[in-house]
Amino acid sequence: MLGEWIRTSRVAAGLTQERLAKQVGVTQIALSRYENDQRQPDDETRDRLAGALGLTGRFLGQAALMRGGSALGAHARRRASASVRAWREAEARLNVLRLQVHRLLNVIDFDVPNILSPLDPLDYEPDAAARLTRAQWKMMMGPVRRLTGWMESAGCVVLEWDFGTPRIDALSQWVSDFPVVIVNSQIPTDRKRLTLAHELGHLVLHVAPVHLSSETEVEQEAMDYAAEFLMPADEIRPDLRNLSLGKLSDLKRYWMVSMAALVERAYRLQTITAAQRTSLYKGLSARGWRKTEPLSEQLPPEEPAIPALIVERLRRLRYTAAEIAEFGGFADVEQAAQVLPLRQGLRVIR
Repeated sequence: MLGEWIRTSRVAAGLTQERLAKQVGVTQIALSRYENDQRQPDDETRDRLAGALGLTGRFLGQAALMRGGSALGAHARRRASASVRAWREAEARLNVLRLQVHRLLNVIDFDVPNILSPLDPLDYEPDAAARLTRAQWKMMMGPVRRLTGWMESAGCVVLEWDFGTPRIDALSQWVSDFPVVIVNSQIPTDRKRLTLAHELGHLVLHVAPVHLSSETEVEQEAMDYAAEFLMPADEIRPDLRNLSLGKLSDLKRYWMVSMAALVERAYRLQTITAAQRTSLYKGLSARGWRKTEPLSEQLPPEEPAIPALIVERLRRLRYTAAEIAEFGGFADVEQAAQVLPLRQGLRVIR
């Protein structure tokens, strides 16, 4: 297991075996043996490995003893043009972060008022599953305001991370007691909301291995769930008639999703024809809005609250910023501050 965690952490850090071996001062052959559990590093070497990976030696050692593998598969919303390397780094990063956050959550009270009920896609169509989730959470009619907060209220840990590429939007994974979603911090709010709802669809519908003919079908189920969750058909259908670019702008402000998502929803609900859909997309393209839509910066931001909650609870226990970082397995405060809002509190938690 230690070898698996070394390899996963290396991939998450975007390092090759050759580069990591050079930083640590070992041969690439020795590192390969560590990663394949053919040889165990001594404590000093393990600590150097951890430091080069942005982790503490204690975290790396304890991670090897955790139940469940480190390289668990994840669902993801990514573009077809996303490179294999970028995808593997993101998936590895999710595996490392979910264990680090799990360690931190173990020392605070983390009670949630709602539940996230997995459903079998063979028994529930995606739109029916989305309606059931909304009903279970007793959500009001209309747009979903502060989607991140609703997901956190059901025990879903949402983390933001800069993937270094716009081609990967998010990844999700249901491990142990709580699901984790890591979302690209660089995408605009309208895309982030659809992405979060998409990953919620995966967490609800795809907990067990899915036996569909292609990944495309799995992704479409998650997208259908997201569309119904954010834009319930019975409520939005009247809004999606006689669409124009001006009307799409108004609807975007109200429903807090992209104009492209509204066009696609209208087409799937058959309130516009294929020709009208094409015309609207051409109008968006002519203005450069297919790549970057306006108004996204005017939407209420989706900001996770659980990372701040972790920091606040540990502050009350008199943890310093450095101690919080170390407890989470981060090599230093700068590493931890990529996920936890420690910088804002550095004047308070010395």
